[in-house]
Amino acid sequence: MAKKSVATLQTGSKRLTKAVKMVKSPKTGAYVFVEKIMDPSKVKEFFAK
Repeated sequence: MAKKSVATLQTGSKRLTKAVKMVKSPKTGAYVFVEKIMDPSKVKEFFAK
């Protein structure tokens, strides 16, 4: 079960998106947060993995 959130950031003329995904660690079983700042067109790919 993964929880996800998306925030839009603007720096100058570039438009970036910060995506946060909660994933369960296979090693310990604890949930960890994976954060990444990327182009808005790549957000769906990030959450699909």
